[in-house]
Amino acid sequence: MQTVHWLRCAIVLAVLIAITAPAHARIKLITLPPRERVEIQLDNLGATLVEEERIVPLVKGENQVDFSWANTRIDPETIVFRVIAPVGEKRLDVKVLSVSYPPNEAALVWAVASSDSGSARVRISYILGNLSKSFNYRAIASRDESSLTLSEYIRLQNFANEEFGSTEIWAGFGKEFRKPVGLNETKEMLMAKFPKVPIRKTYTASVTEFGYLDRPQNKLRVPMHHVLKNDKGNGMGAAPLPYGKVRIFIEGSDQNREATTFLGEDWGKFTPIDDEMKLYLGVAQDIVVKRTIDRNDNERVAGNLFNQFVVIKYEIENFKDQAVTLDIVENLRYIRTEALGRDTGRDVQWELGKDTTFAGGPDKGKSTIDQVLFHVKLAARGADGKAEKSIQKFHVILKNEW
Repeated sequence: MQTVHWLRCAIVLAVLIAITAPAHARIKLITLPPRERVEIQLDNLGATLVEEERIVPLVKGENQVDFSWANTRIDPETIVFRVIAPVGEKRLDVKVLSVSYPPNEAALVWAVASSDSGSARVRISYILGNLSKSFNYRAIASRDESSLTLSEYIRLQNFANEEFGSTEIWAGFGKEFRKPVGLNETKEMLMAKFPKVPIRKTYTASVTEFGYLDRPQNKLRVPMHHVLKNDKGNGMGAAPLPYGKVRIFIEGSDQNREATTFLGEDWGKFTPIDDEMKLYLGVAQDIVVKRTIDRNDNERVAGNLFNQFVVIKYEIENFKDQAVTLDIVENLRYIRTEALGRDTGRDVQWELGKDTTFAGGPDKGKSTIDQVLFHVKLAARGADGKAEKSIQKFHVILKNEW
């Protein structure tokens, strides 16, 4: 007999209690039909769908199936009862006739008609509260930070006041997996492991996203990230990566790679297939970027329209022992507000000025209508510890302003 805290599915059978009594007497079965199959679907953030199947004995004529859910957060509006198929050699015609709700009870009763005595497989589905999921990751980068091993975990929290035996669980993506779900249990399970995923270590200066490290000195904050791409070329790309906390480590020495060093934590964004996940590693203290406005004037076009000429100057130093590439991101609306002291709210019409010095110009694949991205290659510092200063300029013409 299966112990059930909140759910019972009992069959009230019509039996002949006297030869002369044509009426049906109803009795409740105490032994409950065991669950033959349970599936928990966790694809919706706000609702968990549970489907369970049972093999129910029926008699010829009308049967009553009683279903109750005391002390649980089943949404009664979502309960669905379906007859899947007869069980055994008999060909039964089974139909659900009606549903009724006993007063003052968290319960309902289905009237089920059967063409003959026998058993049928039924499926009961409902939305259940207090059964939820979350995701987290463990990322271990190689010593040279060229790749990492990403382990993806699902954490299932069951406070629904019910336990489920061997259960098929679907997280909303990927393959189903089978695990028991205990009463008031928090269970963490490894869903996938992606070894040696190629990564890029990026250094990014963006005044709008990351701001200044030292505003009086015009020094920008330069965060570091590990960037991986969720695609098949990197051994991933079978499903999106859900939002979740990522704990980031780096391998130990060649003699003891298992002794990993903790680098930090970040929240990994929801990452569709073929998109990138960026993992924050902290602020680089050995890359210095000073950002100043080198030119800000205008030229009348017609009436009250004018073109605004803005040149932003960057003084960049790399005190690292290795060469790196720095990404510089500029938002055109922010530049307009800096230059004019206001944002008109209209789309920015702009073009690249002749005094721009970034080799190759903006990254066309990652720049947008409002934002441009430049890449700057920085040499390693010298043997004397001094860094070569790189001077770069972004010349932008804001057109038809007023």
